[in-house]
Amino acid sequence: MADASIIPADEPRRLAAVRRYDILDTPPDGAFDRITALAARRFGVPISIISIVDEDRIWFKSHHGVPVEQIGRDPGLCASAILSNDPHILTDASIDPRSLANPLVAGDFGLRFYAGVPLTTDDGHNLGTLCIIDKEARPIDQSQIDDLKDLAAIVMDQIEVQLSARQAVSQAELMAKEIDHRVMNSLQFVSGLLSMQSRALDDPDAVDHLQLAANRVAAVAQVHRHFYAEAADHASCIAFLRRLCADLESILGRKIQVSGDEGNIPTTSVQPVGLLVNELVTNAAKHGQGVIEVRYEIEGNQHALIVSDEGRDLPKDFDPAAASRSLGMRVVTSLTRQLGGELTSGHRPDGGTCFKVSFQAQP
Repeated sequence: MADASIIPADEPRRLAAVRRYDILDTPPDGAFDRITALAARRFGVPISIISIVDEDRIWFKSHHGVPVEQIGRDPGLCASAILSNDPHILTDASIDPRSLANPLVAGDFGLRFYAGVPLTTDDGHNLGTLCIIDKEARPIDQSQIDDLKDLAAIVMDQIEVQLSARQAVSQAELMAKEIDHRVMNSLQFVSGLLSMQSRALDDPDAVDHLQLAANRVAAVAQVHRHFYAEAADHASCIAFLRRLCADLESILGRKIQVSGDEGNIPTTSVQPVGLLVNELVTNAAKHGQGVIEVRYEIEGNQHALIVSDEGRDLPKDFDPAAASRSLGMRVVTSLTRQLGGELTSGHRPDGGTCFKVSFQAQP
């Protein structure tokens, strides 16, 4: 636990600010590494560090000239430097009363010179420092201190820019989900209207066409719903298909069996795969019989979606790419192109029809 004598009075709020910027334990960043390298050259010192003072450690966002990534908070001079908004300067730490007992000064490391400027947020909290270090005592003049303060301000500007960028992305994702939620609700509303209209008609063919349209719209709504349940960059496609097909079963009134390989694909591929399943399953429910089978196969980066049904056979010369008069096949062909894949069709050994979409998943 840090020494109580070097804990700022507003420590809980300061630590909350550290958490707000979400910078601790983030990967190396060239923007910060260039600043520490520049500081070391500008001041002719072997070591320059951008530090963030955590509850019980000092973590280095950038560390030029030293291989370590963090130290304990107690021996760290940066913990003292954040107590004030003024630069913390030790021109000869071996004789300065503030640092005589510090392990970095008295121990094997042999620190003699330290100059640190706090990284201060807009609301007045010191996250850490930009500091320069030498193992030899040396003077520093006001113009050099001013340069160090300017570099620290650039560091803080970069931290603020990265926070703003993360907030903008988060806001954009939130807005996208809200828009899609409204789209899904609208699709469900349209599906309901079509179903209501079909029940008001006497012509069986018109009823069938309207109900088919209602089912297709409702199924697309479910694809959107399950797609936006995926929050990560990659998602399990087989888990997504199981959830989707469970909904399609209730919409289409047909048994759908899902099987295949476990494995993640980019979420950018999940939606077209879901829409493909929607079209192929809807087509199988309309024209086929028995259980509809949906299978997802993975071999390396080669992926395949296979949808088959029982009880119907395609013409021997059937070409999916040439079946352009069917809206469903036009949609399937377009989605296959979106994935950069290939669409083929055939016959199951036990009778029935099989459609297969093969594509390479992006890493």
